[in-house]
Amino acid sequence: MTLAPETTDLKVQLRLAEGWFTVCDLSLLTPGRGVAALLPDGSQAALFRDRSGTLYGIDNRDPFSGAAVLSRGLTGTHQGRPFVASPLLKQRFDLISGECLDDAAMRVTAYEVRANPVPRRP
Repeated sequence: MTLAPETTDLKVQLRLAEGWFTVCDLSLLTPGRGVAALLPDGSQAALFRDRSGTLYGIDNRDPFSGAAVLSRGLTGTHQGRPFVASPLLKQRFDLISGECLDDAAMRVTAYEVRANPVPRRP
């Protein structure tokens, strides 16, 4: 999903098995940097917003080290695919599919992400 940078009053939501889960205000996501979010089951998601406003969500746990660090990784693109590189062992994970670009046998969960308006109270 791509958003205009001037949009306000939007909540970032991830699609989980139970439905949409509200994570944070869109304003808390800085383009090019990740944030970690605690999910209802105790796991973590890493959320990213690129400079065009597109939102991404993947599992925050690096499957190579077991550490919850992907939200702290460096973002970039490889052959048009947006990725985050783990800050520990530098493996790159596709932000759309969760596939590891350096080892096809490894992947992380990728989440559908959207930004929705804040419900207004009367």
